Amino acid sequence: TIFNEEGKPLSSFGIVIDITEQKQIEQELIIAKEKAEESDRLKSAFLANMSHEIRTPMNGILGFAELLKESDLSGDKQQKYIGIIEKSGARMLNIINQIVGISKIEAGLTELDMKETNVNEQIEYVYTFFKPEAETKGIKLSFENPLPAKEAIIKTDREKLYAILANLVNNALKYTEKGSIELGYETLDTRGRAYLRFYIKDTGIGIPEDRQGAIFDRFIQADIADRMAYQGAGLGLAISKSYVEMLGGDIWVESEEGKGSTFYFTIPYKMDHQETDAQNVDESAIEKEDQAKSLKVLIVEDDELSAMLLSEYLQAIGKEILQISSGTEAVKICKNHPDIDLILMDIKMPDMDGEEVTREIRKFNKDVVIIAQTACGLSGDRKKAIEAGCDDYLAKPLIKTQLQTLIKKYFVKG
Repeated sequence: TIFNEEGKPLSSFGIVIDITEQKQIEQELIIAKEKAEESDRLKSAFLANMSHEIRTPMNGILGFAELLKESDLSGDKQQKYIGIIEKSGARMLNIINQIVGISKIEAGLTELDMKETNVNEQIEYVYTFFKPEAETKGIKLSFENPLPAKEAIIKTDREKLYAILANLVNNALKYTEKGSIELGYETLDTRGRAYLRFYIKDTGIGIPEDRQGAIFDRFIQADIADRMAYQGAGLGLAISKSYVEMLGGDIWVESEEGKGSTFYFTIPYKMDHQETDAQNVDESAIEKEDQAKSLKVLIVEDDELSAMLLSEYLQAIGKEILQISSGTEAVKICKNHPDIDLILMDIKMPDMDGEEVTREIRKFNKDVVIIAQTACGLSGDRKKAIEAGCDDYLAKPLIKTQLQTLIKKYFVKG
């Protein structure tokens, strides 16, 4: 500042710097830091919850398996313990499937498989699956299928639709102690576009208004310290939200604490008018089991317990069962036994993986049915197995009825 002789300012010189951008960057860094800390805290809580969720069913499996060794065990207790082991195993598998599911979503590996799907059948499958659990809890489970069979066949991803419905019904059962659960759907026209709006309505504990947006976030359940922290990974709703959005729909909840919740989700209503009698074929196949009892089967499996389990599963339907633990040996056996009808092919083996073995076998045998069976469950595994020459694919743990149904698909005619 320049002053005159009397000390009064005549003029001033200065520099003005606009720091708006700098302040915005600082604010963004603060927000990013808070989000990172929140994410780290939630993931730490999630890992602690996972430890609990895995150890709890393992306690049931190992503990009751040990009790089964007791010599004076009654038949009723034996069946009770076996049931507990099965239930604990199913719970643990559900946790693993959810972890794999959210991992595939986060890695961008989830793909859509759009094909004809009977919506009524999906609703009925979910109802049938959860009905025993609902009855055990004394809860009335019901469903509503408003569309006739022909109009209920649409084009969507069948497995993801089933997963969404199953997650939401499982969630309703978890938080409902008495009353009822209803699932169903209705047609909806929004701005000239047709949708199916599904609903799962329960009379459970409800969700506080300030939590209704957060419940669809990943890992969020692990951070709930009050009575809402029921067993589970806290991933089911996050997976459902991702699947619904992939299918082109929306998901939301309407709830009142202490009175219950209704979860809604929409998917585009794209009808598929092609007729199919696949279900009838399956049903008639089940009635003709004898046709599959003359098979020569090769089990290619490097895990001894898995091979033993497969052999036990196949005793009732295979006339001759061969076992081998090496991919190289599998190729040799197939060359020496051209009459093999079915190969159950493990994918991950130390000397030669199952996909490579399959490609080698297909060079000289185009007809043998090869079913891949693997503990890998990531997106694309099925596609890679089929491209290698496998006819079908099963993910471990293998369920006896699923294996038998798949075998009947290829060997039971009419």
